[in-house]
Amino acid sequence: MAEKAKKAEVEVTETPAVEKKAVKTKATAEVVETPEVEVAEEVETPEVSEAKANPEKFLKEFNWHNYQEGIDEVDDKQLKEFEKLVAENFVDTLDDEVVEGTVIHMTERDAIIDINAKSEGVISLNEFRYNPGLKVGDKVEVLIDVREDATGQLVLSHRKARVIKAWDRVNKAHETGEIVNGFVKCRTKGGMIVDVFGIEAFLPGSQIDVKPIRDYDQYVNKTMEFKVVKINHEFKNVVVSHKALIEADIEIQKKEIISQLEKGQVLEGIVKNITSYGVFIDLGGVDGLVHITDLSWSRINHPNEIVELDQKLNVVILDFDENKSRIQLGLKQLSKHPWEALAEEVKIGDKVKGKVVVIADYGAFIEVADGVEGLIHVSEMSWSTHLRSAQDFVSVGDEVDAQILTLDREDRKMSLGIKQLTPDPWTDITAKYPLGSKHTGIVRNFTNFGVFVELEEGIDGLIYISDLSWTKKIKHPSEFCAVGDKLDVIVLELDVEGRKLSLGHKQTTENPWDKYETDFALETVHTAEIFEIVDKGATVEFNEDIVAFVPSRHLEKEDGKKLKKGDSAEFKIIEFNKEFKRVVASHTAIFRAEEIKNVKAAAKKMASAAAEAKPTLGDANDALQALKDKMDGKVAKPAKKAKK
Repeated sequence: MAEKAKKAEVEVTETPAVEKKAVKTKATAEVVETPEVEVAEEVETPEVSEAKANPEKFLKEFNWHNYQEGIDEVDDKQLKEFEKLVAENFVDTLDDEVVEGTVIHMTERDAIIDINAKSEGVISLNEFRYNPGLKVGDKVEVLIDVREDATGQLVLSHRKARVIKAWDRVNKAHETGEIVNGFVKCRTKGGMIVDVFGIEAFLPGSQIDVKPIRDYDQYVNKTMEFKVVKINHEFKNVVVSHKALIEADIEIQKKEIISQLEKGQVLEGIVKNITSYGVFIDLGGVDGLVHITDLSWSRINHPNEIVELDQKLNVVILDFDENKSRIQLGLKQLSKHPWEALAEEVKIGDKVKGKVVVIADYGAFIEVADGVEGLIHVSEMSWSTHLRSAQDFVSVGDEVDAQILTLDREDRKMSLGIKQLTPDPWTDITAKYPLGSKHTGIVRNFTNFGVFVELEEGIDGLIYISDLSWTKKIKHPSEFCAVGDKLDVIVLELDVEGRKLSLGHKQTTENPWDKYETDFALETVHTAEIFEIVDKGATVEFNEDIVAFVPSRHLEKEDGKKLKKGDSAEFKIIEFNKEFKRVVASHTAIFRAEEIKNVKAAAKKMASAAAEAKPTLGDANDALQALKDKMDGKVAKPAKKAKK
C-alpha cells in the first residue's frame, strides 16, 4: 500500500509541459511540493472526516513529503479513503488504452481533451472532420497513445480510438438496424466514401437518394444519417445507404397513394428521370412511366423535346398492374386530339403543306398539322410506273406540298399525293411519242423477258429481249446492258388507255442479215478457223455475227483426217436460215465436189474417145465400171490375163 501511495506521490508532484488549470468540479488540480505548508488541521466533526467532507481540498493540501518523512502521521482509515479518492478521480494513464475525455478548450486547429489525468491532451481537429459541430463540453473517446512524450506531454488520438471501437459499433449497427452518422469524405467511382466511426464505408450512387443524383459533389464534407446494409469481413468492406432511410419514411405515404390510384385519375408529378423510351414521374413516393408515344400527339425523336428534369406537370393514369407497382401514365391524353381540332373546311382535293417525319419503303408520312399525319404512297410521288423507294424522292425534315386524295376523320387517316401537282405526261403521249419515232431512254430495270427504259419522268417503255439485237442470242438482258445505261429506241406499239409503251432497240440499225443473206449465200466458200469443238461437230466464226455450225462428217479433210480446233480451212455454206439465224458450213463438200466434177469430166472424155474408136460393148462396160468404182472409192481390180 505504501508503494502505491509513493507512486501516486511521484506522479502527482511531477510538473508536465502543459500544466492543468484548477477546475472546481475536478480533483485534478495541480499539486506542488510545498514542504513549508502544513497539513490542514482537522475540523472537529465527529460524524464526518475531512476527507469525506471535502475530498478535493484534502487531496490538494495533503503533504506527501511530511508523510514520507514521517513528520505527519496518517492513520490507515485516512489512507484507505485517500486511495479510494485517487481511484475515483484519476485515470491510470496506461499506453494504448481507450478512455472517455471531455473537450475543455478549442483552438482553430486543435481540441484540448481532459481525461482526468495530471495533464490534458491535444488532438488535431482533422480527426473530428466527421463532426463539424464539436464544442466544449462534448464527451469523446480517445486512445492514450503515449503517456508522456519527450516534453512530458500526454499524447492522445481520437482517430485510433474510433478505429478500435468502430468495428464493434458497425457490426452492432448492422445487426440492430441502428441509424448511424457518417461524414462524406469524397467522391469515388460509382458513389461516395463515408467515414463511419472512423471506418471508410462505401455509399453507392444508387443508395444516396430515391431519385437519381446528378451532382455528387453537393454531398461532400456533409454529415448524414446512414444505415449499414452490408459488411464483408473478409475484405473489411462496409456498405451504407441513405436511400433506405428515405424509403422507410415514404413507405407509408407510398401505400396510401397506391391504395387511392384509379384509371383516368389526374395527378401532379415531378420528372424524375428521362430515357430514350419514356419519362419516369415521381408521384410522391410512387414512380410511373410515361411512354414516349404518350408524351405528345406529334411524333418526337426523344422525350427531352417535351419535358425536362425536375419539371412539375399533370399526368393521367392510363393503366397499372394488379400490385400497382407498374403504373402507366399519359401526358398527351390531357389535351384534345389534333384530329378533333382539324378544321372542317379541310377536304379532299385541297393543297396542303407539311413536314416529312417518317420514311418507309412504301411511302412517307407527312405532318400537315400538330398530331395530324398523312401518307404519301410511293406510287403517288411520281407519274412513273417504275416504282422506287420513297427515299429517292424525299428525306426526313423536308417541307413538301401535297394534295389530299382521301380523308377519313373517323379512322383519322389521310392519303396525300405529290404527282397530282404536276401534269400527267400521258395526256399528250401520242403527240410526243408517235409510232416509229426514235428516242433515247435510260435503263431503269430488268425482267427475264426484257428491259424497262424511262423516256422521261412518268413515261416508261418495255424492250423485249428479242428486240435488243439482230444477231446476238441473249439469255438475260443484263448480258446486253446495265441499269443506268442510255439506249436508243424506236416506238413500236402504244397503248394509251393501258399506259403501255413497246420499244425496240435493234430497230434503230439495219438488219445485218439482209446483207448476210447475199454474202453467205448457198455454195459460197469462205476461209476461217475452227473456233470450238462441240457436240456432233464444231463452230466457225466468220465474223462477230455469223457463227456457223460444221457437222462432224463435214470436218473430214481430203487425206481422211478431221479438222481440229484452231485449224484454218475453207468452208462451203450448205445452209442459210435468215429467220432463225442458222448457218451450216462444210469443209468436206469442197473437195468432194471437185472429185465429182473430175469424174464427170473423165467420163465425158472417155465417152467421146469411145465413140471415135468404136470400141466393143465389153470394153465400154469395163471403162464405165472403172469410173464407177473410183467414184465409190474402190480400187480397180487388175484385168485377168488371157489364157494361152
